[in-house]
This record gives sequence, structure tokens and C-alpha cells, in this order.
Amino acid sequence: MNKLALLKSSLLFKDLSETELKRLEPLFDEKRIVEGKTVFIENMPGERLYLIEEGAVKISKMLAEGDEKILVVLGPEDFFGEMAILEGAPRSATARVVEDARLLSLQRKDFEVLCDENPRLGLKIMRNIIRTFSRRLQDNNEEYREMLIWSLGNKG
Repeated sequence: MNKLALLKSSLLFKDLSETELKRLEPLFDEKRIVEGKTVFIENMPGERLYLIEEGAVKISKMLAEGDEKILVVLGPEDFFGEMAILEGAPRSATARVVEDARLLSLQRKDFEVLCDENPRLGLKIMRNIIRTFSRRLQDNNEEYREMLIWSLGNKG
């Protein structure tokens, strides 16, 4: 799948026009990561949002006892790390590749420039992030609920 097709298929970019999608396309970097490698670690600075083109990524938290709690496994067309482009806070969880993956990523600084140059487009993307948060909270997936509540409650 090419970048533009992936952007079109992602809920993150729902209701964006072809022109808006083409404006976004060059902002995304593509990266292949093999199974077992870490995308980012809990508490490290967050600078990028990730969109999964292929493969799978496990989102987890380290527990006090040193155990790992898997919160969710994401696949193609899912996105993660979205809070990094909105606020740049430390990562609230760890993301590891569990199936060889091809990821597209968007840097916070590029998103900020996009929002400055095209506030309407930035607002559409932020609305889609909020819709996704809301949908995830309404799902019966308790792990996701715990992750989002923890993430929102530990920002200071």
C-alpha cells in the first residue's frame, strides 16, 4: 500500500479531502522495524505519531514488580503515539513490534507547522484523534480504558 492509500484508509484522516491528504503525505517518514524491536519506551520523550502500514505493535506498561502488562495489540491502519504530536509529553507506555512492521511517522514539529499554515486541516486531524479516544473509551476493552485513564491522569 502506498502512503496516500494508507492515509485515506486510516480513521486518523477520516473526512479529509484528496488535496488535504496530498498535503500530509510528504510529512510522513516510512520505517521498517523487525519483530522484537522497540518503537519507544515508557517515559521517554514523545516526538512522533505512528501509523501502522503493515505488521503489529504491542502497547504495554511496566508494572511495579517489573512485569509487563499488555494493553493492546494494534495492526494495519491503526495509529498510536498521538499524544506526542499534541503535547510532547513523555510516553505513557512502551510500543514493541510483535510482527515485522512498516510504520509511517509524523513528527510533532511538522504537525505544528502544518497547523500554523493550515489551521482547518490541523483541527480536522485533532477532531479525529478525539473521536478515536472517545471510541476507545466506550469500547469494552478494559486495558485500553486503563491506558487512556492512566495517560490522561499522569501528565504533570
